[in-house]
Amino acid sequence: MGCWRALNNLKYYLKCVLHCLYFIAKNLIMIKRLLCLPVAFTVIMCNAQSGKQKSKIPVFKKTVITNQFVSEGATEADVNKDGKLDIIAGAFWFEAPAWKRHELTKGDTFNIRTYGNSFLNFAMDVNQDGWMDYIRVDHPGEPVVWFENPQNKPGYWKMHLINKSLGNESPMLIDVDEDGRPDLIGNDAIDKQIIWLKSPSRKGDTTWQKIIISANPDIGTHKYTHGIGLGDINGDGRKDLVIKDGWFEAPVDRTQPNWTFHKGEISQECSQMFVLDLNQDGLNDVISASAHKFGIWWHEQKRDASGNITWEHHDIYNKFSQTHGLIVTDINGDGNPDIVTGKRYFAHNGNGNDPGEFDPPVIYWFEYKPGKTPQWIPHEIDNDSGTGLHVDVLDMNKDGLPDIVTGNKHGVYLFTQVKK
Repeated sequence: MGCWRALNNLKYYLKCVLHCLYFIAKNLIMIKRLLCLPVAFTVIMCNAQSGKQKSKIPVFKKTVITNQFVSEGATEADVNKDGKLDIIAGAFWFEAPAWKRHELTKGDTFNIRTYGNSFLNFAMDVNQDGWMDYIRVDHPGEPVVWFENPQNKPGYWKMHLINKSLGNESPMLIDVDEDGRPDLIGNDAIDKQIIWLKSPSRKGDTTWQKIIISANPDIGTHKYTHGIGLGDINGDGRKDLVIKDGWFEAPVDRTQPNWTFHKGEISQECSQMFVLDLNQDGLNDVISASAHKFGIWWHEQKRDASGNITWEHHDIYNKFSQTHGLIVTDINGDGNPDIVTGKRYFAHNGNGNDPGEFDPPVIYWFEYKPGKTPQWIPHEIDNDSGTGLHVDVLDMNKDGLPDIVTGNKHGVYLFTQVKK
């Protein structure tokens, strides 16, 4: 009897074991999901936290290079070959890192109620002797000159004529023919031409070649013309010349005169113009900003069935005026082209005729968010400096972060991006 009872118990236990194995097999997938829940929850939370991360907002340290009116622009170069970038503005160069002032020509300073003789400043090795020289653009329509670096010898720098007139209020130093050497674009207000000035290409040569883009005196030739830029409008791979009233189609040989003009209002009167595809539709658009009124804009390129180009205008920002200096460049290192601009201080000498003239001289950068409907987020950098006729952005202290240099009637300023 005892053996029979034991056998029945064994059968019962085996039956229980079989039921358990059946349950496990039937619900194996569910058990796996339950075991993985902590891992899955962790991944979800990490992704959520990652999605909340904000893009880096740069912080800048302001340095007053001078609070005198010496120029409405500034440029940068290692003047004395000590490995540090110096700042050049007007008749002076300021030696890094203490920014000691040196005269490179007669040391003019000016009253903010007048105009000076230095509107835009550029640096390049013109004669290719290994020393950086200095290009000074005077009042619109006046002669444009370059000063030869004396290679650490005492005395003033030797001045050379580039062209008897360089008009347009925002001429640019930019590589027109893509030979690796920057050139000048603007107009010749005396000969009534839109021109580009090809920089000397051979070592020791100092002659700039004038190429006539347009000889029509009624298109963009007045010395106070506002708005100019360079970029590929029609998608043929060549950089065209852009003005507010249309664009000149670049020929294969950029030294060929009389480029074909395509009329069509792109912008109101503005400063520098930049060409890039902003809404990711495969067509290049234009960024511009009002030189003397309110408004920063982007101009969307549109094409009809026949391929004809028109422009649709969009506002970016209109909270301060006199955005007479503009640059498009990546400020926060996210790979997207941002805008840097600000208020030109006393553009017309404080005569009271310009809207917003007496508002604080601010400088801003606008964070570009690409997409079919692009957006720009404004970030104020400073409200007691402003910009002049151009803005320079480059890594001044070689820490891998872009810095900002401006010059205007309020002084010359360096904004160094703080490494976090």
